[in-house]
Amino acid sequence: MSELTHLDDEGRARMVDVSAKASTARVAVAAGELQTTAEVVALVRADGMPKADVLATARIAGIAGAKKTSELIPLCHQLALSSVKVEFAFTDTTITIEATAKTSGQTGVEMEALTAVAVAGLTLHDMVKALDPAATLNAVRLLTKDGGKRGHWVRDAATTAPDPGPAPAGDLPVRSAVVLVASTGGASGTRTDTTGPELVSWLAEQGFSVRGPLVYPDADIAAGLADALSDAPVLVLSTGGTGASPTDRTPEATRAVLDRELPGLAEAMRRKGSEKTAHASLSRGLAGLAGRTVVVNLPGSPGGVRDGISVLEPVLDHLLAQVAGGGSHDG
Repeated sequence: MSELTHLDDEGRARMVDVSAKASTARVAVAAGELQTTAEVVALVRADGMPKADVLATARIAGIAGAKKTSELIPLCHQLALSSVKVEFAFTDTTITIEATAKTSGQTGVEMEALTAVAVAGLTLHDMVKALDPAATLNAVRLLTKDGGKRGHWVRDAATTAPDPGPAPAGDLPVRSAVVLVASTGGASGTRTDTTGPELVSWLAEQGFSVRGPLVYPDADIAAGLADALSDAPVLVLSTGGTGASPTDRTPEATRAVLDRELPGLAEAMRRKGSEKTAHASLSRGLAGLAGRTVVVNLPGSPGGVRDGISVLEPVLDHLLAQVAGGGSHDG
């Protein structure tokens, strides 16, 4: 077991002295969930609760909680937070909470992200308790953190990256990714999405710090892309909304944000899928660059996602190196 830094040589609680540490960009992502009833989830999604806007209230509370972490937890340092984001998603009987906290300094922001999740979750509980006093806040946990001596850490991943050295203030983790799901049923809680979690798991195995899955209705996928791109990650992978249905709008929303397309990548995915089903040729998914972010549309089926992964995996590192300016030959 590593040394408990909050205890001095005599076992007394102390505030850790971080004055000798280098300032680096720090990011932490935490998550949790409020377990409740299907009725409550449906009412919250439809903004039909008798109290005020439940999600907006919980989001503001989570942000405020993160800013007050050092007042709530005695040995935490006061941090100048550069960003706190609180996002919600849904299953049939849960409201999931994800918080991302950022700063540039000498100590991490794990506790701020965790506090944002806890306070947002408690606020959700307060807002729904009249309908479901048995609602339960579960699994408040750290998902990823970046910066400082340990570098990149991912929950349930087997490795932690070595310290890459101090990063310039404001820099993001080198390998940050966002998973975006276009699914009206998934967003409403009437359908359980499996494609987003599968992509999150695969990206974590590749050493990425992952945000999401962010689940948006098909009609709101443009807003979802804006959300996914807001922190300029190196990679955004979307699933769903690539077919010919009138509600499938992912390619149109993606084309609007791309500066350059990577048509060969999208075609390779269609070819791979067509080896198994002729329906794969109907996918209109795109791949390209939005600034220095690689954006790739994948079909909204588990098989389509696995085909996309099989095409991406052997070329992804080379592609990201090229985009970052580290690749000099054509590929």
